Amino acid sequence: MNSLKYIKSKLGYGVGAIGLDLSYGMFYSFLAKYLTDVLGMKASFLLILTPIARLWDGINDPMMGTIVDNTHTKMGKYRPWILRGSILNAIVLVFLFSNPFNLSGVALMAYVAVMYVAWGMSNTLADIPYWSMVPSFTRDPEERSLVSTVARVFSGLGQGIVSILAPIVMTAVSVTTVMGENGEAVKVHDARSYVICAAICAIALVFFSSVSVATTKETVTTEAGEKFSFKRTFEIIKANDQLLVFMLFAMISNAGWYLTSGVATYYFDVVVGDPNKQATFSTSQAVGSVVGLLMLPVLTKIMSKRKAYQTSLVLCAVGYTGMAIGAFTQTFILMNICYCIGAIGMSSMFIAQTIFLADVVDYGEVKMGFRAESITFSMKGFLQKMAYTIQTIILFVSLGVSKYDGSLHNANPESAKLAITVMLTVIPPVLFVISLIIFSTKFKLHGEYMESITAQVTANALEREKAANGEE
Repeated sequence: MNSLKYIKSKLGYGVGAIGLDLSYGMFYSFLAKYLTDVLGMKASFLLILTPIARLWDGINDPMMGTIVDNTHTKMGKYRPWILRGSILNAIVLVFLFSNPFNLSGVALMAYVAVMYVAWGMSNTLADIPYWSMVPSFTRDPEERSLVSTVARVFSGLGQGIVSILAPIVMTAVSVTTVMGENGEAVKVHDARSYVICAAICAIALVFFSSVSVATTKETVTTEAGEKFSFKRTFEIIKANDQLLVFMLFAMISNAGWYLTSGVATYYFDVVVGDPNKQATFSTSQAVGSVVGLLMLPVLTKIMSKRKAYQTSLVLCAVGYTGMAIGAFTQTFILMNICYCIGAIGMSSMFIAQTIFLADVVDYGEVKMGFRAESITFSMKGFLQKMAYTIQTIILFVSLGVSKYDGSLHNANPESAKLAITVMLTVIPPVLFVISLIIFSTKFKLHGEYMESITAQVTANALEREKAANGEE
């Protein structure tokens, strides 16, 4: 019975990641295309909006982390916020992919800006407490690895669902016919298709988050952190040097992945001329992601976490290099095969990052003398948003310079098609290599040093338990 309860709690926790990634997948994979092609937003406006939103996230995310650290309810620290945040994020997602008041001009820009920032804030409400729960399940590193792997399996499932099915669903519910490059009729996704797909993802987000909240329970409790203080929060972040290193190498590699996801919609519409072919491309990614989820546990049996992570990044770079060759030679079979290879490395990399962040929490406790789980894990959401910002800057600068026109679709100039292809296949592997160099030279939480940190954290926990029980 206990084993069934154990499995149920782990699977229940992982299910929550499906909903979160459905929302996030719609945001980073399809929002840019919706804003430029459907709403007709200028790249210059979006280049201004994204960094401003990230400045606010830099304040909002650690603030939310501190609030979670100081939460005390019968449901625990994390689950109440996961549920509240998911409901709010679902509502905002639908409004973000719609224009219910038929606004235009400055009013439309203001509306998009408010919804854009609101999505980030509501995502923070759910995402930070969700991933902060990992250390609350167990202090055992192997158990943490298992929990992180389960969550990443479901996270990959959510990514796969939205990347594969969203183009199919949007085509099925509503399309608009436009004139293509050679004067032929081309079907493209319209406003109705985006909002219906967003609504489906929103409903799924609330459902899966509710299941996760109902089936999980915190088993490792920690004392409340200090009351929120901007000064104190940023002192914590600054003091944990390995958190800053983690932020840097993870942000750069994630930006490479997000760039592919965000540019793929442009590539199959503008370069290939058939948005429906994105589903096949995304299926290759989904298959690779599943293999990658299975690969990391195998790699860690024969090598250290450090070497396994390095192997994952090398696999990403190799896969994307082959994908670039396929794109420039118009060999789409090669593109799909190599995208699958790159996705294997990427999926394995994402799991390892979650495990590393739990190690960063332990390192912070030993170095600073207290735990700051949610503040530390709030940086995961922030680095994802920063990675998306890097993606957005590269995307909109390139579209602007290459004379991209959202109304032309595959009748865009060759300069736009070249820029989109380079963004999809050339820039990401460069980012992976840079990330690999930073990780290999600056991240020190591995080997005997990490083992000593884990031992110290375990000893600290035992001392706290004895003190709580009145033992000497």
